[in-house]
Amino acid sequence: MRKELGRGRDLFLGILLFGSIWGVFEVVLGAGLQAVNFPLRAGSLLGMGMFTMGVALALYRRPLMLIGIGIVTGLVKLLSIPLLHLSLTCKANSSLAVGLEALALTLVVGGLRERVEGGLSMRMGAGALGALLGAGGFYLVGMRVAPCSYLLSLSPLGFMVREGLSWALFSAILFPVGYLMGRRLQPTLSLLLGEKPSLGYATCIGISAVCWGFSALTIVAIGP
Repeated sequence: MRKELGRGRDLFLGILLFGSIWGVFEVVLGAGLQAVNFPLRAGSLLGMGMFTMGVALALYRRPLMLIGIGIVTGLVKLLSIPLLHLSLTCKANSSLAVGLEALALTLVVGGLRERVEGGLSMRMGAGALGALLGAGGFYLVGMRVAPCSYLLSLSPLGFMVREGLSWALFSAILFPVGYLMGRRLQPTLSLLLGEKPSLGYATCIGISAVCWGFSALTIVAIGP
């Protein structure tokens, strides 16, 4: 017996699961890319976030859940505040970027609706447009919330060229890949939650807990 996803407890656990997965990408993969001084770190991390949201969107078909996923991801990143006794402003911009990108993609896929499901080119366009809107919003809001030296060194156009284009490129590639993976996983997940819901819920909670644990360990290990 297959179960329709996207309702009640299934939706809540999906938000927790995919927000935690995106969070571990941001923290653990982000630390690795920073260690090797990867030049397109922000774009590649956003691409992984778009990949994660693509999987979730294909599974649940609920665009609004992407906002919840962004909130959970931001909370994972904010673990550094209690763990390292940092000020909230230290992580304000990076958490803000995550939330704005999730909001931007929600607006884009909500507006396009069935077109996103129809073809690869539309999904690539949705990923790129969501990234560009999020980048523009991040610059405008970030300049008022936490105007760091990097933002202050760039004009709006300079930021969009330097960051926005790379964000859009990674998103145009990885959002459709995630969506395709979600389509492939959907029958298996709906069957699991339909026939063995307790196992399915326990798996979601367990993976989420592992993601939060790895993120916390990474934050403590790399320090401020």
